[in-house]
Amino acid sequence: MLTEIPAAEGVAEAIVARPSNGEGPFPGVILYMDAFGLRPRIQEMAQRIADWGYVVLAPNVFYREGTAAELAPGTDMTTPEGRAAAGKAAFPRVGRLTTDKAQPDIDAWVAALRTLDGVAPGPIGTFGYCMGARLAVRTATAHPETVAACGGFHGGGLATDAPDSPHLGLGHASARFVFGHADHDRSMDPDTVARLGEALDAAGLEATNEIYAGAPHGYSMADTSAFHAEATDRHFRELRALLDGTLKG
Repeated sequence: MLTEIPAAEGVAEAIVARPSNGEGPFPGVILYMDAFGLRPRIQEMAQRIADWGYVVLAPNVFYREGTAAELAPGTDMTTPEGRAAAGKAAFPRVGRLTTDKAQPDIDAWVAALRTLDGVAPGPIGTFGYCMGARLAVRTATAHPETVAACGGFHGGGLATDAPDSPHLGLGHASARFVFGHADHDRSMDPDTVARLGEALDAAGLEATNEIYAGAPHGYSMADTSAFHAEATDRHFRELRALLDGTLKG
């Protein structure tokens, strides 16, 4: 069930997942989707995390380009060919979501999370997949007084030479960070992982920044050919430890 929330340039659809059991209020967290958009796999992941005791907001960050249904993959992504075909439509959207568009949206997502029923006051968490990892980091660096936990999984472009590279803002952050990088990932090679680690250290942040051996880019997405069950389970364990350790203390 999609709901609508205010965005920087209009209204965006979003998945909102709440715990199946327990009495609220619950800490709020923002899930940033991968390039393939809001779809059943993101709903499944959001609900699994919600059942740990969180209210999860997953916005359609590509709302300027269409609704979740309009942007949903039109092919079976469980084959490499199908995933590549879906990527021809999806991947260009990532480049069009420039920092000057993403940053005001991030402010809107944080504000929207606060207005959801059952969200506890206090710190929030954020985490993302693929290009969503960049959005998660930007959320943590833009809202250091609010974001206590930040996770990024099979992210790309987290520490580049660009003047708006996400890692350059880490000095403003106060969150605890967990990164689970894909192995042999052209968008996040070992040198880039090391650069990110150096920035985390320089900022004095508590962080883990590891490459998941054998896990391809996109490993957590069970509806694609990149799915890697062991890496996905590891990411859920590390994400839960991050959120529980920062938001339930």
